[in-house]
Amino acid sequence: MRETDEIRDKVVLVGLNSPVLKKDENANEETMEELSALVETAGGETVGMVLQNRPSPDPRSFIGEGKVEEVKEFCQNHQATMVIFDNDLSPSQMRVLTEALGVQVLDRCGLILDIFAQRAKTREGRLQVELAQYKYLLPRLTGMWTHLERQAGTSGKGPIGSKGPGETQLETDRRHIHRKIDKLREDLEDVRRVRGTQRQQRRKNEIPVVAIVGYTNAGKSTLLNKLTGAGIPANNRLFDTLDTTSRLLTVSDTLDVVISDTVGFIRKLPHQLVEAFKATLEELEYADLLLHVIDVSNPEWQLQAQVVESLILELGAGELPRIDVFNKSDAVPAGEILPHGEDICSISARTGEGLEKLMEMIDKRLDKGTRRVLLHLPYDKGGLLDILYREAKVEAVEYSETIDVTAVCGPRTLGQVQPYISDSSV
Repeated sequence: MRETDEIRDKVVLVGLNSPVLKKDENANEETMEELSALVETAGGETVGMVLQNRPSPDPRSFIGEGKVEEVKEFCQNHQATMVIFDNDLSPSQMRVLTEALGVQVLDRCGLILDIFAQRAKTREGRLQVELAQYKYLLPRLTGMWTHLERQAGTSGKGPIGSKGPGETQLETDRRHIHRKIDKLREDLEDVRRVRGTQRQQRRKNEIPVVAIVGYTNAGKSTLLNKLTGAGIPANNRLFDTLDTTSRLLTVSDTLDVVISDTVGFIRKLPHQLVEAFKATLEELEYADLLLHVIDVSNPEWQLQAQVVESLILELGAGELPRIDVFNKSDAVPAGEILPHGEDICSISARTGEGLEKLMEMIDKRLDKGTRRVLLHLPYDKGGLLDILYREAKVEAVEYSETIDVTAVCGPRTLGQVQPYISDSSV
């Protein structure tokens, strides 16, 4: 949907806390505040929150008939046009609630999908979003068709015989969506193949890959901008970056890396979204180093860091070398002690504080024996110059009695040109 400055919807947020739900399925004040931030990102305005404690969810309406009436009255009093639940709703619960409340009902997953649809810019990002949307839509078709049939006056609850066309249309739509899902999966595989080819090229050139990961809004894009001047929008909004952005970064005299910003993680991230975004997040699997950016100014930074840890493990990247980057350290109250350690770096991506130390840590972690050397190649060994152009970073070439080459070489290339390295190489 197109972004505008106008408020798209006035929204009432509803959450349920129950001992029978898993911890990450429950709603609490913190998750409701985060949901409100998501609503703002989507272009809506939160006009109220209803947080309910209940022994178990109501199978039919999730929150129970009494609470449904309370929410309905609240919507009417505040001219709300939508109700969004912090918990996942089943298709039938969503249908019951929509009819009972008289406004559109979404759950957290549906809201995140809407934001993703607004934010994704590249073909890959749009494919991923569309796939996730169709997977989300498929089990909810029945409820949608009941609504459409009622508008047409053939609700399926009328005389015998009036039901058939609706069911036929429903099955037609199901087949259509299954076909769309299959086609989107094929297209995403094509995207993965292209990315795989790009990765092979980088590996051939021995360029290490650094992936920036972290909770949404932790400052990943701001960090990438500060390091590379990438010019990525870095706004104080959740999910502002949805497509992987990669840039070349010169870390030191002997190290260039490809550094990638990835989609932000968030608690209660719907599983089908993790699946749909594998094409973007699989960058993690092939990275040589992860920078886990943590917003230490957020009181819940430890919980947010744990969410990211869990998703990194789920994506099979748990064994990768990592630096924990404690961002926004300039906003931490005076006297508060931040964690220290060999793989921890405190920075402010906004002011640039601590970035020099971070670059030194990246250089140290990715040092694979790369050296800058001066080579004196005999003219009959000119073929080695082609190898250097392919596999090293050639900085200067002069033709005199020999071909004098200044180049930054990895260990494998150094082995090939060892006899021609000048004693004056630094």
